[in-house]
Amino acid sequence: MLTEPSASVLGLDPTHRNCVLNGNAFQQDAIQSFNGWQYASFYSYLSAEAAHEPLYIHLSRRKLPDGEWETLVFEDYPQTTDDGHNTVQIGICPGDGTIHLSYDHHCDRIRYRHSQPGVAHSPESFPWSASLFTPHLSRLPGLGAEHDDLLSYVTYPRFVPLDHTLLFSFRTGKAGLGDDHLAAYEPRRGGAYGYTVLGTNLQGVENNAYIHGLDARGSRLHTTWVYREFVWYAGWDDLQDTKHKQQRGPNSAENNRDICYAYSDDGGVSWRNGAGQLVADLAKGESVRPDAPGIVAFEIPKGSGLSNQEAQAVDHEGGVHVLNRDAVGGAQRWKHYYRSPKGIWTQRALPHVQGVKGGKRGRLAVSKDDDLYLVLPDNTAPVLTILKATKASGYAEYELVWRETGFPPTEPLVDTTRLDHDNVLSVFTRSSNAADIESNPHVNVVVLDFKL
Repeated sequence: MLTEPSASVLGLDPTHRNCVLNGNAFQQDAIQSFNGWQYASFYSYLSAEAAHEPLYIHLSRRKLPDGEWETLVFEDYPQTTDDGHNTVQIGICPGDGTIHLSYDHHCDRIRYRHSQPGVAHSPESFPWSASLFTPHLSRLPGLGAEHDDLLSYVTYPRFVPLDHTLLFSFRTGKAGLGDDHLAAYEPRRGGAYGYTVLGTNLQGVENNAYIHGLDARGSRLHTTWVYREFVWYAGWDDLQDTKHKQQRGPNSAENNRDICYAYSDDGGVSWRNGAGQLVADLAKGESVRPDAPGIVAFEIPKGSGLSNQEAQAVDHEGGVHVLNRDAVGGAQRWKHYYRSPKGIWTQRALPHVQGVKGGKRGRLAVSKDDDLYLVLPDNTAPVLTILKATKASGYAEYELVWRETGFPPTEPLVDTTRLDHDNVLSVFTRSSNAADIESNPHVNVVVLDFKL
């Protein structure tokens, strides 16, 4: 069993909203470490005594292993949309130490800001203040008006540090009818910096790809995804249509199918299937299409309870781990889908838990020792569960190592960088002392630190 974690409070969660904004599976990095410091982003109001609307982006940092959190607030950008898609993402560029934020999107123009260079390289040299960051931006640095159309309908932004650069991934289009794109931020000579658009890495054809994650291990970039087939409905082509913005709109998870895989060894420009066959070269205007050969790892039909954007992790030997759930072969179960370094895919149903159809999604993370941790929420009860699959078992056995109450249903997030380097499992989630959160509106956004 894991020893009891230390817990630190970031701030108050806005429980008056219908949708949870602090803790969603597609937030690839709401918490992450860099250069001995840890950073976390969340939405809250200005104080316990302040009005609960609007919400503001809070960005916290602390010196590891157990420094006090410092928090700044971006009061120039009020967040008002009650939509669980509209989360905050953090990116840190290894090359110049800039900290990047992208936030509040569901088919919206790009919303973005970044810090001065060097802030993450020398944190103690920069007093923590919103003045370190640019104002709210509606363009990516370095891109001009020629990319305005591309950046006018953004959902699910995510950042991936790779060598000295920072990749930026985002979807355009709507549920069931969209594409995923890649851009790369890099420092340039003379202190300049900016983005280059690499291209459309995953093109939808009357469907869209929902990625579990985009992870670099060494120089290789891995991604897995499911497709959602589009269901036509009256008014789908109306520019004012908002049905697709509903939490369970006309194109819901019932239309998810298949688990797919591809990788890139050149920073996301060219993509290969699991057998190593080139399936897209973005430099030539190509994209990975749904009919690309060899991309399907598991054929899972629509209506099987397959989730979207659940979780992905890559171990130190290049093994790819996916968390999802399906009802193929019987009851609906959470499953661990695993691609070994030799390219062999297996799947196993998880014990101790049951991944209900449409339920809260979990998280995967790989330790410094290459063991796999599965952080799993309950869909209705305030319970958080952690399972462990060891490298020694071939990731084929799942031990229950921690389970506690007091955690309202939330999709937990993990600081994968800290776990990889320090063997400390930092879990970002929501916490309440009340079994029934309806009787206790004071739910906190917290970080749980498990020393492995």
